[in-house]
Amino acid sequence: MHDLTPITALGGTAQRVDTVSDATLTEVAHVALACVAARRGHEATCAKTLKTLLGTAAPEPGHTATGKDHTAFWMGPDQWMLGADFDTHEDIAAQLKSHLSDTASVTEQTDAWACFDLSGPRINAVLELLCNIDLTRFDTGHATRTSIHHLGCFVICTKAGQSVRIIGPRASAGSLHHAITTAMGAAL
Repeated sequence: MHDLTPITALGGTAQRVDTVSDATLTEVAHVALACVAARRGHEATCAKTLKTLLGTAAPEPGHTATGKDHTAFWMGPDQWMLGADFDTHEDIAAQLKSHLSDTASVTEQTDAWACFDLSGPRINAVLELLCNIDLTRFDTGHATRTSIHHLGCFVICTKAGQSVRIIGPRASAGSLHHAITTAMGAAL
């Protein structure tokens, strides 16, 4: 029998936390992710089911939605990424598929992405060095796809000017982490 130990995207057994001046970067290792794409002809039914799951409408382009158990952000036309606490949603794709049935294609994404929370009163200075987001319009509940260090990433504003979640490819977690901490050092 194998004796496996789970590791974070950065290869540790615990979340990594880096602090530079008044900003903190925290590796988020406890989130389960799944992509939901409505199937042709079932878009309205899929959106209705997501509304029931989230307790609010599925997010529109550039936005997020937060429900009781799930968060979601818009990825493309009739396509969303849903996240939840890993401890209760380790099988998030199967759970979503049981609700959505044949109205959507659901794919497990947990191990495909690395998540980092960046917080502090001057994070906009860090983000200005990292990506091309119009921070004057990037408000709480907004989400966008952008390039950070040549990586396709999602940036979600959890509190305007105070905190964001950055989601990037897990295979490049080390490079993404290095880019963010380097920008923190340069900006702060």
